[in-house]
Amino acid sequence: MVDDLTPAEVQALRRSCRRFVNGDGYRSAGDYLREIPKVTELDFYGDGGVVEELERETAEVLGKPAAVFMPSGVMAQQIALRIQADRCGRRRVLFHPHCHIDTKELRAYELLHGLEGTPVGEPHRLLERSDLEGYRWFGEPITAPAVLVLELPQRDLGGLLPAWDDLVNQVEWARERGAAVHLDGARLWGCPPYYERSLDEIAELFDTVYVSFYKQLAGLSGAALAGPEDVINEARAWRRRHGGTLPYLWPNAASGLAGLHTRLPQLPALHEHAVAIAAAVRELDSVEVVPDPPQTTMFHLLLHRDAQALTQAALRLAREEEIWTFYRPQGTEVPDVQRWEIEVGAATLSWTPAEFQDLIHRLLTT
Repeated sequence: MVDDLTPAEVQALRRSCRRFVNGDGYRSAGDYLREIPKVTELDFYGDGGVVEELERETAEVLGKPAAVFMPSGVMAQQIALRIQADRCGRRRVLFHPHCHIDTKELRAYELLHGLEGTPVGEPHRLLERSDLEGYRWFGEPITAPAVLVLELPQRDLGGLLPAWDDLVNQVEWARERGAAVHLDGARLWGCPPYYERSLDEIAELFDTVYVSFYKQLAGLSGAALAGPEDVINEARAWRRRHGGTLPYLWPNAASGLAGLHTRLPQLPALHEHAVAIAAAVRELDSVEVVPDPPQTTMFHLLLHRDAQALTQAALRLAREEEIWTFYRPQGTEVPDVQRWEIEVGAATLSWTPAEFQDLIHRLLTT
């Protein structure tokens, strides 16, 4: 039987480990605070100080006229969709079946903003223009959506990215119908190597762009919404309506700014390491790399082993060798195939390709 640990027990076991595979590993509150400069200008209800500095730099990096800091990506994306829908007088939002706003946010776009969400395409592959052109809702073609949402990279597909021409074709489909195009760019930071384009060149395709500061940049929770000045000014009003304009937003903004300065330049090297460790495990039986090779700093491993045996192997590594991998892997449609998401960060860099290969071998055989 697999140990049935409480969340507190899982966290205690994780804290007891000395080596980690994903991201930066275990970080304490002090680790985050040390990255925030002691001389940090405070904001007041989101105005001025380091919040304004982060917004300005984010807008510059993404090549947008303006940006606004948000406490969460959930808030940022709902607000973006609401504004665009109100402006064109339509309510329908199109997205991939794995879209975060539909699968992880309890349909907030519908319950809070009266929007109508429509998944398009197949769950286990990227969205294509042909999906948009051929989709029908209850037998009727969708010709005038309010917003098309695209995610770069597609997290639930292992960080898969569409070819540039495919991406442009989808954006053009929406433009031809007078729809806005919003980018779920939670992990956009790692996309430039694949496209051989800068962040602002990628963001230029989209009306609004959401980025996260705790994904890949290792900051505290927080996000930004970037776009035209009038849209961003309206987003500030919606942030207050959502209860997101707190008296002080500076700790999260300062942490995000530190990530923008220190982590963003490291991402090309992290992508190179992702490619190297993925190539090492490709040689093992019972392992698949998705996508192969990794296109960003993240990828998925499909491990061909029973979930219970895999979990027990992971727990043994944690208890006996102080190595943290996971508590329970994510299941798939195939009972004896489990999914493990790898996000390459500072902790991952400590694993050579040979060590990483040996680790996966032990997960599969011990």
